[in-house]
Amino acid sequence: MTVAKTGKLTFEEFLGYQDATDQRYELIDGELVVWPPESEENNDIARTLLFELAKHFPIHLLAYKDTEVEVSGRQATCRIPDLLIHTEASKAALAGASRATITRDMPPPALVMEVVSPGQVNRDRDYRYKHTEYAARGIEEYWIVDPEMRQVTVCQWVNGLYENQVFAGSEPIRSAIAPGIALTPAALFA
Repeated sequence: MTVAKTGKLTFEEFLGYQDATDQRYELIDGELVVWPPESEENNDIARTLLFELAKHFPIHLLAYKDTEVEVSGRQATCRIPDLLIHTEASKAALAGASRATITRDMPPPALVMEVVSPGQVNRDRDYRYKHTEYAARGIEEYWIVDPEMRQVTVCQWVNGLYENQVFAGSEPIRSAIAPGIALTPAALFA
């Protein structure tokens, strides 16, 4: 991750930020962080998940690396999940918007998925920070898809907290949001 040198930004400043490049950023505690390109393996995994989800959800409810979610952090924070499934309400809240950003005053998506990139910094980000941020945002389900560990952790919102269940090998991944999904970690990481 590379931090852009702009100083701390508010969420409103982030929404208006333009630097005349095609670079994408996440806002982490008020700092612009360059959103680096993914490895081809991570892209393949995310596309596999997208096509599996498309069998069970209308296309208009799916987002693939293109929708920002404002979350709570020490300062202004906005994430770009690899995949998300909108609720009808979160999708409707974006109608007519010039930017696909789900702000804190909008309903949250139903599910977000993150494919873990290599390195301890990325592991901490997906397993610790995003876990807390997505929980605080009230997102019903958060998947941590880990190619290195060859496992999928499904975090389900239960009584105000995430309960985590780890799936590995040929064990079918179970989801409350996507109950019809027919996928195992072994197939996903093949």
